[in-house]
Amino acid sequence: MTKNIVTPLKDGFSETCSSVTNSIISFFLLVLVTVFPLIVHNSYFDILETKYMCFYLTVLIMLGVLLLAGLIMLFIDMKEFQGAHAKELFGKLKPNRWKSTFSIADMAVFIFWLTSVISTLQSEYLYESFWGNEGRYSGLFLITLYVVLYFIVSHFWRMNTWMFQCFLVSSLAVCLLGISDSFYMDLLHFRTHMKQDQFVIFVSTIGNINSYTAYVSVFMGLTTAMFTTAQNLRSSIWYYFCMVISFFAIILGSSDNAYLALGALFAFLPLIVFRKKTGIIRYFITLATFATVIQCIDLICQTIPDKVSGPESLFKVLVNLPGLPLLVIGLWIISGIIWYFFTKKEHTSLSTETLFLKAWKILVALGFLAVFLLLIDANILGHGARYGSLSTYLVFNDQWGTSRGFIWRRSLELFSHFPLSHKLFGFGPDTFGILTTRSAFKEMIAATGQIFDTAHNEYLQYLLTIGPIALIAYLIFLINSCQHMARYVLKALTTESTAVPYAIGCLFAVICYGFQAFVNLNLPIITPFLWITLSMGIATVKKYTVHKVK
Repeated sequence: MTKNIVTPLKDGFSETCSSVTNSIISFFLLVLVTVFPLIVHNSYFDILETKYMCFYLTVLIMLGVLLLAGLIMLFIDMKEFQGAHAKELFGKLKPNRWKSTFSIADMAVFIFWLTSVISTLQSEYLYESFWGNEGRYSGLFLITLYVVLYFIVSHFWRMNTWMFQCFLVSSLAVCLLGISDSFYMDLLHFRTHMKQDQFVIFVSTIGNINSYTAYVSVFMGLTTAMFTTAQNLRSSIWYYFCMVISFFAIILGSSDNAYLALGALFAFLPLIVFRKKTGIIRYFITLATFATVIQCIDLICQTIPDKVSGPESLFKVLVNLPGLPLLVIGLWIISGIIWYFFTKKEHTSLSTETLFLKAWKILVALGFLAVFLLLIDANILGHGARYGSLSTYLVFNDQWGTSRGFIWRRSLELFSHFPLSHKLFGFGPDTFGILTTRSAFKEMIAATGQIFDTAHNEYLQYLLTIGPIALIAYLIFLINSCQHMARYVLKALTTESTAVPYAIGCLFAVICYGFQAFVNLNLPIITPFLWITLSMGIATVKKYTVHKVK
C-alpha cells in the first residue's frame, strides 16, 4: 500500500500539514513583529525583562504548539499512510542528504549553537551562562531560541506579504513615538517618574537610545531597500513614507551606532539597485530625501528650539552644515535630471546602468581608501589634531566612543590571558560583566567611572564569551545568508517578481544591523529582529525560487 504513494510530500495530506504548520508559524511570527516591538509593562524600569519574557514565551509556545500539531500529524500519518510522509521527512535528515537539505548558513548556525553549548558547559559560571541573568539575558537559553526560530521560520514558513506590512506598521508606530519623545510630548507618560536628564536617553517602546536607533536601523534598511525596488505606485508611496519617518527617527535618535548603519545602507544599496534604471532614479531620490530631512530638522530646531531635542554628535555637524540648502537643491536637481534621462531619452539601458554601477564601485572603493588613509594619518602618524572635531571619531584611544576604546582594549587584553579552553570557547555566554568585574573592576572605575557589563561590540562580546569558533561560525552564518538573499535579488531584479522588495528589504535590514553591531549591545530587545528579518528573508528566497506571491 505504501508503494502507491509515489510523491507523499505533494499529496493532499502533505499540503494540509504544511498549511497548518504555516498558519501556526504565521500567528506567532505576527506576534513577534507587532506585539513584541510595542509591548511595555512598567515604563522603562523593567523593559528589558518585559521584552525578554515576551520573546521567549512566544517562541516557546510556538514550539510547543508545533510539536503538538506534529504529533497529531504523525499519528494520522502512521494510521492512514503507514508513516510514508514521516519517512520522507526524516529521510531528509540523513547525512547523505544534508547537502541538499541544509545550506552553509544552516550548518554554520548549528556550529554556532553547538560551540555555545560547549562554552556553557566549560564555563566556571554554568548557571549564569545558561540564563544570562548576570548580564542582559543573552545566555545559552536565548541563543537556543534564536537558532530554533531561524530553522522554523526559514524552513517551514511560507512567506506572505501581509506579514511584512504588519511589521512596517508596528515599526512605524515605534518611530513615531520616538519622534514625539524628541518633541517632549511624552504620549505614553513614561517620563513622569524619570529624571529630566534621562529624557533623551530613553525613548519610544524600545528604551535606551542605542537600542532604539538599532531598531530604527533595521526598519530603515528594510523600507529604503523596498522603496528602491517596489514595482507599483501604491507600494512605492507607502515605502517612501516609511523611509522618510525612519530618517527622521534615526537622526533625532542621535546615537553613534546610526552612522555605521547609514553608511552601509548608502554605500552598498547601489551595488544591487543600480542594475535597473528605476533603482538608480530612486536611489538618488533617497539621497535627496535624506538631505531634505536633515534640512527640515534644522529648520524645526531653529524655529522651536525649546520644544525639540535636537540631534547631537555627528548629526549635529550635518544639520549645521553651511551649504546644506544648496546640497538639498542640488540633489533634487540631479534626481530630476537622472529621471528625465532614463524616462525621456533613448539610450542603451544596459550600457548606461553598467556605467553607473562601475562608477559607484570606484567611488565606494575610493571612499574606503580615504577613510583608511585618514585613520592611518590620525592614529599611526599622529596627526589627529588637524581634523578638529572629527578627531573624536578618527583617533582611537581609551576615550573613543564614550570609553568604548577602553573596554575594547581591555577586552583584548583579557582574552590574551585566557587559558586554552576559554580561548577556544570563551568565558561563557553573556558572562562579560562577571569577567570584567572580577578582573578589571578598579581599572574600569578609575578610567571611566562606570562598570561595563558588555563590550559595546557584539562581535568582540562573542569572542570573549563564546570564543572565536562560535564567532567565525556566526559571521559565516550572516555572510552566507546575505549572499543567498543577494544572489536571488540579482537574478530576479530585472524580472516582474514581486518578491524582490521583500528579499532585498530583509537583506539590508540584516546589513544595517550587522554594521551598527560593531558599536552596540546584543540585547533581547533588538537582537531578535536580526534573526526575524534574516529568517523571513531566507524563507522568501526559498519560496520564490519556485512559487509566486499569493
